[in-house]
Amino acid sequence: MKEKTRLPNLLPLEGPQLLETQPLLKTRLFCIEQQALCFSNGVTAHYERLVSQSHGAVLVVPVTTDGLVLIREWSAGVGRYELGFPKGKIDPGETWQDATARECQEEIGFRPTQLTLLDKVSLAASYMDHHTHLVLAQALEISGSDAGDEPEPLEIVHWPIDDWPELVAHPEFSEGRAYAALFLTLTHLGKLS
Repeated sequence: MKEKTRLPNLLPLEGPQLLETQPLLKTRLFCIEQQALCFSNGVTAHYERLVSQSHGAVLVVPVTTDGLVLIREWSAGVGRYELGFPKGKIDPGETWQDATARECQEEIGFRPTQLTLLDKVSLAASYMDHHTHLVLAQALEISGSDAGDEPEPLEIVHWPIDDWPELVAHPEFSEGRAYAALFLTLTHLGKLS
């Protein structure tokens, strides 16, 4: 039997002193700003970061008795169609639960009645402050699709959960958040040994 490795007890660190923040560029979604920081050893450094204009986002793993419900949509960042899970920003006044229900209804036509928050993750902690709530959605009820913000109808793909290795190997399944959400879901459901 393999012995468990004990994790180090990490003490919280006080961050560097913020000397100055200067906005560099603002778009509809992001503000790029530069920060001047002074570290505890006296070294001053400048960092650029994306500051999100939103309240975060949700990425939802809908699971039915038949398996996973995915969507296939155009992803401008990679310039092709991407196979993934319903996702979207949390609108002002919404909770992550509200946003999860809305995105599921808009993108796959189901309303989840059982939600599990798997984790809240950052996209690129060194460069941006945006967070995504990874959510497992179960006990889905057919609700019909509401109009969303997609420019074309999304392709809905049902994928047997036990065939997850084929999903991971699929060339259109490449988003890091989707990987994290999938493996957290498989762990939560006892599908990984």
